[in-house]
Amino acid sequence: MKKQFVRDLRPGDRALSFFLVRHKQLEPFRDRTRGEFLTLVLADRTGDILARVWEDGPAVAETFEQGQVVKVLGEVEEYLGRWQLIVQKIRPAKPEEYDLADMLPATERDVGEMLATVRAAMEEIENPHLRALVAYFFEDEEFVARFSRAPAARRIHHAYLGGLLEHTVEVVTLCRALLEVYPQIHRDLLLTGALLHDVGKVAEFEYETDITYSDEGRLLGHIVMSDRLVSDGIATLPDFPAELALRLRHMILSHHGRYEWGSPRRPKTLEAVALHHVENLDAQVNRFHRILASRREPEKPWTEYDTLLRRYLYAGREEELAIEEGPAE
Repeated sequence: MKKQFVRDLRPGDRALSFFLVRHKQLEPFRDRTRGEFLTLVLADRTGDILARVWEDGPAVAETFEQGQVVKVLGEVEEYLGRWQLIVQKIRPAKPEEYDLADMLPATERDVGEMLATVRAAMEEIENPHLRALVAYFFEDEEFVARFSRAPAARRIHHAYLGGLLEHTVEVVTLCRALLEVYPQIHRDLLLTGALLHDVGKVAEFEYETDITYSDEGRLLGHIVMSDRLVSDGIATLPDFPAELALRLRHMILSHHGRYEWGSPRRPKTLEAVALHHVENLDAQVNRFHRILASRREPEKPWTEYDTLLRRYLYAGREEELAIEEGPAE
């Protein structure tokens, strides 16, 4: 049984545990005469850590594959603001030595409660065409099972089992609050877009032993896949208004907001721009929260350097935010 998790590792710790090999790459030493060393990203359900094998990198790389679980002995150190595990021994793990549930992260929220939120949002939709379209998906038991287990991403946000459902529920919740401030937004369209904008992610990823892209996910991407699934759903519903279909599909195709963020279209309607900003807000808050929770020592206010965000994140000093209770006046 796994005893050490990534979230528990600190500089100076000696690690002896099982990890999933999320990435594997040979890199040359600066002194080319020394050959190559092995760089790994090792992960479990609590996070991931960079790892290095300095000795016999090419030979060690031949002993296991990316996506495989390995047993590792090494020591954690800090280098240029980032923690890394210096591997001393590594070998493929035997299936009976570890629990696969320890390797893949999963949502901490109750799946049943989140599905209840989805169904409640569906019941709030008054337009019969939009409500029937949402029911086409969320009254399909096979789809709901896949939607409940799928991650929302491989790395960036909600990148864990159940992450797609969690992200969708949070977007729906934020959209409800937004509608209280901006009643001019078409309520039924926004809620439908919130529920369906990422449905293509049920097929974008494979996640049996690791979270990876499917062939379709890599070649097409979830935005195109979501638009196709929604279009297929609309085609099953007689007399679905063409204007309603057009506006909903635009929301899906533009929800990433910018071309450089992979969006085929930029938002051009009130509902589309609202969905984009709500969806992006939820993704960024989740991303920051998980980095702040897993990539810093408890007594330090700063995280290690994040290469994707290209910055350190500041968690602050909790004791300075505490409110001292004085005598009642």
